[in-house]
Amino acid sequence: MDAPSLLESAARRRGGAAVVCGRARLDYAGLHEISERASRQLLSLGARPGDRVAALFHNCHLFLAVYFGALHRGLVLVPINVRLSPREVRSILEHSGARLLLGDPDLAAPFLSEGGVAGEGWIAGPTTAAADGPRQPAPEDAAHLYYTSGTTGRPKGVVLTRRNLDAHVRMTIGELGFTERDVWLHAAPMFHLADAWAIWTATSAAAAHVLLPRFEPAAAFDLIESEGVTITNLVPTMLTALVQEAERRGRGLPSLRLLLSGGAPIAPGVVASVRERIGCEYAQTYGLTETSPFLTFSILGEAQRRLSHEEQARLRARTGRRAAGVELRVVRPAGSSTFEDVPADDLTVGEVVARGPTVTPGYWRDEEATAEAFKGGWFHTGDLGTIDGQGFVQLVDRAKDVIVTGGETVYSIEVENVMYEHPLVREAAVFGVPDDAWGESVRAAVVLATGAATTVEELVAFCRARLAHYKCPRAVDLRPALPRTGSGKIDKKPLREPFWTGRARRIN
Repeated sequence: MDAPSLLESAARRRGGAAVVCGRARLDYAGLHEISERASRQLLSLGARPGDRVAALFHNCHLFLAVYFGALHRGLVLVPINVRLSPREVRSILEHSGARLLLGDPDLAAPFLSEGGVAGEGWIAGPTTAAADGPRQPAPEDAAHLYYTSGTTGRPKGVVLTRRNLDAHVRMTIGELGFTERDVWLHAAPMFHLADAWAIWTATSAAAAHVLLPRFEPAAAFDLIESEGVTITNLVPTMLTALVQEAERRGRGLPSLRLLLSGGAPIAPGVVASVRERIGCEYAQTYGLTETSPFLTFSILGEAQRRLSHEEQARLRARTGRRAAGVELRVVRPAGSSTFEDVPADDLTVGEVVARGPTVTPGYWRDEEATAEAFKGGWFHTGDLGTIDGQGFVQLVDRAKDVIVTGGETVYSIEVENVMYEHPLVREAAVFGVPDDAWGESVRAAVVLATGAATTVEELVAFCRARLAHYKCPRAVDLRPALPRTGSGKIDKKPLREPFWTGRARRIN
């Protein structure tokens, strides 16, 4: 995949506005010019092919341009979640070895070692974590380095290559029917693959980009309506809010042809309401950062479209069937290097494993985690599910102790490690509970040191000063002791189970 030729091809196929961001309206040639200026600035600061360059932006046309500029110059872009705490940002800068950071001045300035050089709406410069020693080579063909929360409590860098990007573009254009008539809304954050994949797919199709800096349902509704948006991807909380906005206004959004949603399961009733209130088709998606991201879509075939609306809504709410070009199995036992497929009876639970050209080659500077994830030659997702005779997967639980809240992944050990830094906390257990607004929310059970006293509010504030707020417990239960397994380990099942009683799935 080559950024200049991609933009030049899109410019030939699409005249007029191709990028709408607030008052900024650009054609593809204008986007190309900004991307070139951004990349030249990085080169003037000493960037060389293979260097990691971090980016810290809210959704905007400048961030879009930086994606293209970095790819053009062979730089490995490290998009950083703007919701992370300063400590988490510095950890990513250090682990990635990012020599340079480019971003919104208000967001990026605290992490620049020499104040930075101002650009047109951005600031760029060496990072406070920039290494003085020899450069660490990036994996061959590496394009991006996305950081996820780690099961060990430290972030893991997922390497995505140009080959991964190219394969994912071909797959999504075919699966989702992208053409130059489409208008994509960047509503989910562009530092996250919930949205960033569409940068390449929409441009390859010569579709238009409309950017929303922060999701707010009324603003999203207005932008979809005014710019004729045809397709977008929303996490379930956003989707529900947009449906409610349509209900409030008493009209749908006729320009939309397809709404995608992922990051958490969704109820068939919400799927039906998308069709009834907004007036467009809906598809559930499933994937991970490690898979570029999509593995499945709940897009129906011709025979399934002849089913009743109720049955169609049920199928669309499922995790979906494998995407074209993806090899996907549901196997048992979970986490093993040798395994077998579960029966396609929609009852037997196994782990979802995958392989193919959209799957990461591995984790940055973490051979152990890479080997663990690719046992038996397949990528182990850590998600448990069933599969039916039509090939539709349904997730039911997670093999890893992970929480998904508002579309963001939170590993409990990462939060527990921070709680253990509190001088009064003797034991801590973090787990996910159902939440109607966010899918799941983070909850903690804590045992204080003997004779110690503090408040729940103080414990939450302690976490919020050190972690992104979405990772922090929304509730903390102070307990005299925590339940334990026969081997003496803390047992989270009795803590979590009362909140999930009566539910068929252990994910929400």
